[in-house]
Amino acid sequence: MFLVNYVKHIIDWIRDKLTPRQFLFFSSVLVGISAGLAAVVLKLFVHYIFDFISSTPYVKSQLFYVTLPIIGILLTVLIIRFLLKGRLDKGLTSLHLQIRKKSGFVPKEQMYAQILTSSVTVGFGGSAGLEAPIVLTGAAYGSNYAKTYRLNKNDRTLLLACGVAAGIAAAFSAPIAGVLFALEVLLLDVSITAFIPLIIAAASGAIISKVILGTQILLSFHETTAFDYHNVLFYSLLGVLCGLISVYHSRTFLRLEDLLGKKRYPVYFRVFLGGTILAALILVFPSLFGEGYESIKWLSSGKENLLLKNSVLEAYSSNEWIILSVVGAIIFLKSIATGLTLASGGNGGNFAPSLFVGAYLGFFMSRLLNSLTIFKLPESNFTLVGMAGILSGLYHAPLTSIFLIAEITGGYTLMIPLMIVSSISFAISRYFNPQSMDIRKLVEGDENLSFDKDQAILLSIHMDLVTDRNFDVLRPGFSVPRLIETVKKSERNIFPVLDDEGKFKGVVHVDEIKEILFSAGQYSKTTVSDLMVNPKQVVYTEDSMEKVLEKFDEQGVWVLPLLDGENFEGFISKSKILSEYRARILNTVIN
Repeated sequence: MFLVNYVKHIIDWIRDKLTPRQFLFFSSVLVGISAGLAAVVLKLFVHYIFDFISSTPYVKSQLFYVTLPIIGILLTVLIIRFLLKGRLDKGLTSLHLQIRKKSGFVPKEQMYAQILTSSVTVGFGGSAGLEAPIVLTGAAYGSNYAKTYRLNKNDRTLLLACGVAAGIAAAFSAPIAGVLFALEVLLLDVSITAFIPLIIAAASGAIISKVILGTQILLSFHETTAFDYHNVLFYSLLGVLCGLISVYHSRTFLRLEDLLGKKRYPVYFRVFLGGTILAALILVFPSLFGEGYESIKWLSSGKENLLLKNSVLEAYSSNEWIILSVVGAIIFLKSIATGLTLASGGNGGNFAPSLFVGAYLGFFMSRLLNSLTIFKLPESNFTLVGMAGILSGLYHAPLTSIFLIAEITGGYTLMIPLMIVSSISFAISRYFNPQSMDIRKLVEGDENLSFDKDQAILLSIHMDLVTDRNFDVLRPGFSVPRLIETVKKSERNIFPVLDDEGKFKGVVHVDEIKEILFSAGQYSKTTVSDLMVNPKQVVYTEDSMEKVLEKFDEQGVWVLPLLDGENFEGFISKSKILSEYRARILNTVIN
């Protein structure tokens, strides 16, 4: 505690010496280093857990080997239940919700909870990735740092994004991909000046990872061949397949997660059921064990026969067609394995599985065509480019996908095929799934939650800000002289008509009744009930702002009554909505 207070005292002293902008740059370095260290710790945890398990004499027993994921999932459930008291946000969907609904506040427990749980799940062989937990941990560091130093919402969201960028940068030693991931996947709208903190944080995270982890643990490749324009058609075909497989992976995973993850099933029953099915899959397809990055390296370097090591099919490891059939089956089984891992209680993400499936798809397609045709496709290139294709289709993040693979291959040799495959996959996936997998559930479950920039700004405008509650009330029985007295005291030309219980009955438009008001002969036999009209459209308090504007456009008016049930609340103004919208757009651009 003393050390924490001492560090905070130093940061406070530095803050006093810097301008707000300079302090933000300084903070992005600290958040980047923190997120980078968190990624390093998580990667090392999983690496050492796997090494420890591999060194035990029991691992040679296939039965022991395939039951490890069940043990890992069970330990994860116990940690969540007893150590974390049931408090753990899984997946990027929770991060989207915290940004849009909770002003970028991420619970403090996320700073360590993700590391504890995901390292056990994946280290013991759960078929999931570490990148989502790394991202959530980095976001927690950025958010809680901003909260500690009482930064405003914009700076808090920016530092949250810095943690995300640094986490991805550290996980792959890919700073450009880290920055693009924060922008594309989190769908943040930031100005050019905000790029600088993101770049600083990503670079800081990547440096920490590079220094500590080196290339043994990080995913990296150096076996690529030059791009041949004669293969453009085949890369286009791979892009189509990546888009379709992305749709399959997304829908299969979400359906399985929804089916097995329902709360009506006891938690330990889910652990047993999901873990047992996962164990059976790993018994036949050992590469489904853990992240699977090692098997990607085997495919890209011509060591695909190792895929059947420790498998019940190991005796067929020299049969090319058996190996190809196994690779093809794994393409479709990985989403099931990941869904089982997470729905039964484990913690992890779909980032690594997307790269895994993409690599297997690229290898499968190129090896199959090489076996059946006179063409000689570069299988290592197709294996690597396929990774970008599935990542782009699953996360709707083509730029992240392109630059991630470019960075982990150590150059831009594959830039053109990466662009072809990623863009085609993204277009096809988005056609079938307008939202990426991580935000689909949120959008379907909450009509007031949007991930479109303009719509999100519109939906953020609260009804109270654009409602005028200062009004004079008319009663149905008021005479014309009483109406005239009310009009004289007001600057309005529209008045609500309410009964004695406050129930809304209609409105009176002064401009439409001028002839009666100036005709004395009509006074004795005319009341407000004769002059009021029922508006063709009214706004209700539960309406979204998007729906409110639709009602304005349908009627071609600038003012509509606002009702809570039958009770009149005030008049809502279209001009106020547009003014507030313009002000928020301007504020977004400036900040």
